[in-house]
Amino acid sequence: MNRLTQLGAAALLAASCATAAAQQATPPVPGATPTAIAPPPPQAAPGLPAARPADVASIDAIVAALYDVISGPAGAPRDWDRMRSLFAPEGRMGAVGMRPDGSYVLRSLTPEDYISRNTKAFATMGFFETELARTTETFGQIAHVFSTYEARHAKDDAKPFMRGINSIQLIHDGKRWYVLNLIWRAEDSKLQLPERYLRNG
Repeated sequence: MNRLTQLGAAALLAASCATAAAQQATPPVPGATPTAIAPPPPQAAPGLPAARPADVASIDAIVAALYDVISGPAGAPRDWDRMRSLFAPEGRMGAVGMRPDGSYVLRSLTPEDYISRNTKAFATMGFFETELARTTETFGQIAHVFSTYEARHAKDDAKPFMRGINSIQLIHDGKRWYVLNLIWRAEDSKLQLPERYLRNG
């Protein structure tokens, strides 16, 4: 009985393998389009403001909008709904900084965290952040922008009070670009911007 059971199982396994091989050998139907399973595109969260089409039509446009929306003189209200509209619902922000003991930490933020933390500061402080140079890598619907920034308290200040890198991860859903992640690191006495990030790559 055990021998018969073993023979039956072997036959069943052989038949299954033959069926799989036949399916693999079946030529594709002419004109058929392969079906790919893709994750759903980013959708606007309930209450998320609609973006200006010009802000999200290209990588250049959305990066320019990011810089523009946070910049302005002291007391000038920022258009925070415009900023919200640039981010994917799951979008995140983060700042890398040094602790007093010399170690480094990432302060993770949502766009709402950024808005709440900076609304009060911008009420009394002018802040103008502009792009100095950029290196962009793209593949299909994803892009990474390494954007060198400089910040001034007034638009006509001769020198910036801060420079650094904005690392911006973008995604396209077939209709528009979204900011998925934005992490920045400011230049300091121990970490100066290299020459290659002071020119467009």
